[in-house]
Amino acid sequence: MAVVDTLSTHSPDEEYLGERQQPSIWTGDAEMVEAFYGFAAEIRQIEKEIDRRNSDGRLKNRCGAGVLPYELLAPSSEPGVTCRGVPNSVSI
Repeated sequence: MAVVDTLSTHSPDEEYLGERQQPSIWTGDAEMVEAFYGFAAEIRQIEKEIDRRNSDGRLKNRCGAGVLPYELLAPSSEPGVTCRGVPNSVSI
């Protein structure tokens, strides 16, 4: 269990899908940086859609007693073990 917990823990400085601190560092191509920002905007929209669907009471498979909201592939996460987030890389 300790290994699973350690491998499942997100660090506070984790970068997730569509996030980079400074995209211009990994490429000097302005067109690539612009495409990355467009991709990041689409990822934020996906996360908003997941949150919207999770809060929609009409979707019985997402809400109710004992039913957890869908968060497995939500793009971002808080630090710790959250069952959320798609990191940019995985180290095992």
